[in-house]
Amino acid sequence: MNYSIQLYTLRDQIQADLPGTIRKVAEIGFTKVEPYNFVATAKELGAALRENGLTAPSGHAPLLSQDQDEIFAAAKELGITTVIDPFIPAERWQSAEDIQATAAGLNDAARKGAGYGIRVGYHNHAWELESTIEGPTALEYFADLLDPEVVLEVDTYWVAVGGQDPVAVLERLGDRVKFIHIKDGPLNTDTKAQLPAGQGKVAVLDVIAAARSLEVGVVEFDDYAGDIFVGIAESLAYLTAAQGTGTAGARA
Repeated sequence: MNYSIQLYTLRDQIQADLPGTIRKVAEIGFTKVEPYNFVATAKELGAALRENGLTAPSGHAPLLSQDQDEIFAAAKELGITTVIDPFIPAERWQSAEDIQATAAGLNDAARKGAGYGIRVGYHNHAWELESTIEGPTALEYFADLLDPEVVLEVDTYWVAVGGQDPVAVLERLGDRVKFIHIKDGPLNTDTKAQLPAGQGKVAVLDVIAAARSLEVGVVEFDDYAGDIFVGIAESLAYLTAAQGTGTAGARA
């Protein structure tokens, strides 16, 4: 099982000291990162990753609202092989027509990305699970509209906040899910209340096991009241200890 860290978790630290932050990530034990806003930071970030022996198999970028060629070119420079659109606002998940348009846009982006050797994906929040379209959740309705090449990164915490069982959702989405966001906490919208993996209400190990085609599990905090470096270290320690006992990622 491979674990990564979503660098948005460390956005304040990166803004203050990008090279030093990446060095700390490596010292904690991560070998992979998931960049965000990487077009703006590609050269500096790429140098820091190379210096610390880190790779970036996935990255977040707003594919449906910014220049796709620029995004894919920066991704290629960083070695990112899957670019994931991280955010389509809640109002775009309330009607079949809007969801169909989003799916068509991502399918188009995937065809362009293929020319760069890059795969395209989507990352959810809570509202894609709170909304239902003709029976299924909006996220599952959306998944059925995607070309086979488009993948999903399921934020399992926001699935639960959205009122759904993340294990059941992952099982229904099946092989489409190649990445998950691993986070924990009280299952509410208070992001500062989020906790290291294993310390909140998410059945983290069950969630990981339910993602049967998982390539990378991505640790993320949207926010954190404590020392964020301690938080991500505790998450990684919990996940690697569970893996060592054979209780995490058995099907990954």
